[in-house]
Amino acid sequence: MSKNDRFGRRTVAVTGIGVVTALGVGKRENWQALTAGKSGIHAITRFPVDLLSTRISGMVDFLPSSTRGASALTDELAETAGREALAEAGLDTALGGPLFLAAPPVELDWHERFALYRHGPEQEEGYRRLLAVARDGRRPDAYDQTQFGMIAERLAELFGARGLPVTLSTACASGATAIQLGVEAIRRGECDRALAIGADGSATAEALIRFSLLSALSTQNEPPEKASRPFSKDRDGFVISEGSAALVLESLESAQARGAEILGVIRGCGEKADDFHRTRSKPDGSPAIAAVRAALADAGMAADEVGYINAHGTSTPENDKMEHLSLSTVFGERMREIPISSNKSMIGHTLSAAGAIEAAFSLLTMREGVIPPTINYDTPDPAIELDVVPNIKRHADVASTLSNSFGFGGQNACLVMGREPV
Repeated sequence: MSKNDRFGRRTVAVTGIGVVTALGVGKRENWQALTAGKSGIHAITRFPVDLLSTRISGMVDFLPSSTRGASALTDELAETAGREALAEAGLDTALGGPLFLAAPPVELDWHERFALYRHGPEQEEGYRRLLAVARDGRRPDAYDQTQFGMIAERLAELFGARGLPVTLSTACASGATAIQLGVEAIRRGECDRALAIGADGSATAEALIRFSLLSALSTQNEPPEKASRPFSKDRDGFVISEGSAALVLESLESAQARGAEILGVIRGCGEKADDFHRTRSKPDGSPAIAAVRAALADAGMAADEVGYINAHGTSTPENDKMEHLSLSTVFGERMREIPISSNKSMIGHTLSAAGAIEAAFSLLTMREGVIPPTINYDTPDPAIELDVVPNIKRHADVASTLSNSFGFGGQNACLVMGREPV
């Protein structure tokens, strides 16, 4: 078995996977629920929603940090997934390579904002109080919450990472981008292994209101588990959610030398910017088409070698239409035959974490020989002719997958993964 890929680059294997979503903690619990078609979407209880149009989410209320703010919860999500992935890889706290963390933009949580106003002169502006907190060191908890790279710094020390940890935010493509950075670092020979994590605990009241103002969220609140309907004619928006996933990426040579189990390989990564609009995708789908083609080219694969597609599939009217257009352009008539499902029908849209979570599920699809369904597919859209694996899982021998991540702000990233090295 060659240690290099078709282009002579180091083959990048996956030796550890960790997952947390609204379905539960860990790969096993998530996979059982996902393949059973179970939904993790539920009514919001974390904050009042009486006057809001959207009152549902995929929040991870079962974690201790869920009441402590977005930064603390994102931290716990990232650590939980990272620990599981490293344990499976047999590395624990000895990663010995770089850490790439996809995380949401940091905002000071409301209880910290109120605390600032309680402990300062009334005539002093809020931003001056925040500066004072940062300078005098008397509120380290508030200071930490405002530092974008603080989570990665802590995790890098905890996991035994090397070098300066990288924190990135490329909207809904963030998780896939973190994986791409790890793959490229290994290919360049800068490290033997890397840890890529996507984590997002930012389903706050502010986020809910902002996405509602963009008309991006589903308002089908009853029953919550039926709200996310990717590719269905009656889809009306995505469901905001939280979660995390971590992948231990390793050169095939390094993994085999230490006897690690190979869970799959990352064959190709593609990205393409879309400058059409801050939130909307270009109507002709050309940036998404280019991202898919770039990933296939980077993998050295033809379109007919892809056996399954893990869709971005947000359940918004525009995104699902654009994704169908882009995939039909790349795969042609064969697009009607390739199984394509959306995990977001069950876990909602985990934003910064989505690309990493869906990459993890894509690897499990190949490993377990089971394709998770797209649930809530009761009203097909005649304008979107796809095999969405409707409502019930499917047993299938899948050797390669494509996972799509198309983010707000025109940030598109695609990953091509394989079950085994070639």
